[in-house]
Amino acid sequence: MFGSIVDALDTLVEDAEQDIANAMLLVQVAKKRLQTLRRDDEWDMFVDKVSIFCIKHDILVPNFDYLYVNFRRSRRKPIDHIVFHHYRVEVFCKVIDWKFQELNDRFDEVTTDLLHGVSCLDPIDSFSSFDIRKIMKMAELYPDDFDESGMSALENHLASYIIDVRDFDERFSNLNGLSNLSKRLVKTKKHSVYPLIFLLVKLALLLPVATVTVERAFSEMKFIKNELRSRMDDDFLGGCIVPYVEREVFSTISNESIIQTFQEMKPRRVQL
Repeated sequence: MFGSIVDALDTLVEDAEQDIANAMLLVQVAKKRLQTLRRDDEWDMFVDKVSIFCIKHDILVPNFDYLYVNFRRSRRKPIDHIVFHHYRVEVFCKVIDWKFQELNDRFDEVTTDLLHGVSCLDPIDSFSSFDIRKIMKMAELYPDDFDESGMSALENHLASYIIDVRDFDERFSNLNGLSNLSKRLVKTKKHSVYPLIFLLVKLALLLPVATVTVERAFSEMKFIKNELRSRMDDDFLGGCIVPYVEREVFSTISNESIIQTFQEMKPRRVQL
C-alpha cells in the first residue's frame, strides 16, 4: 500500500517526458494519498486485505481486542494498550509518518522553490507556466548572483521579457525546453538584453549536471573510505576522491607534472 504510492510517484517523476510543474503536483498528490490512509475506512480495507492474505497462507490473525504483549520489554512494566492500538498507531500510522517525512526531506521548501522556478522558466506551450513570483523565489536561492539591486532589476526584466517573447517575438514560439530557450536567446542576442534571465536559465540547465555529479561522488566514496580506510580525515578524503571521480581528467596528467607540483609546494630535503 505505502510502497505502491511512493513507487508510482518515482515512476512518474523519473519519466523523461514529465515536466517539473506536473512532477511537483504529483508529490502533493502522493502526500494527500498518504494522509487519506489515516481514515477509518482505509484502515478497515487494509485489515481486510491482510486478513485475506493471512488466511490464504495459514497465518494466525491476531485478535485486536486482546492486550498487546511485547516480549522484548520488561515484564515489570504493565501492559497499557491492546493489539489494535499497537498495529494501528505504533505500526500503521508510524509507517505513514515515515513515508511522509521521507517525501518532505526529499522535496523540502528550498527544493520546491527551486523546481517551481525552473518550471516557470520553461518556454513550453508559449510560456504558459511563467510566474514572476516563483522565479523571484528561485533567484533568492542564489544570493551571490542576485543581490538586492539585482533582484529589483530582475523583476523589471522579467516583466518586459515575458511580453517580448510571448506577445511580440514570434521566434520564441513553439520552443520546447530550457536548452532550446537558451540557444534562441543567444541566437536572437536577447541574452545581452536580459542578462539576469539568461543567468537563471544557465543555472537551471546546470542543476541536472550538478545533481548527478554529487550523486556520483557519494556512490564512489565507498571505494575510497572503506573498512580498511575508515579513519581518514576530510582533507585526505578530498584529496583521494577528487582524482578518483575525475580520473578521466587526471589520466591526461603525467606523473612528472604531479611530482613537480608536489615538490614546488614547499622546500623539501629530498627530491622525489
